Amino acid sequence: MPNEPVYQKIIGETIRRYRKQAGLTQEKLAEKVDLHAVYIGDVERGKEMASGHALIRIAKVLKVRYRDLVHDV
Repeated sequence: MPNEPVYQKIIGETIRRYRKQAGLTQEKLAEKVDLHAVYIGDVERGKEMASGHALIRIAKVLKVRYRDLVHDV
């Protein structure tokens, strides 16, 4: 069973992919979800794990479902 950092990395990569498809920078995404851009960068690199609430807000801004962000874990 994979450990937590692997999950964090997979979710972060998924967020990055959807963010780029949406044409948003980390800064613009952070502004729209009311989080700090450094935090968004850390989540995308797998250094931080976003809370469920933060993932829901990110999914809404990216116009995807929450489960799309966590599907591969």
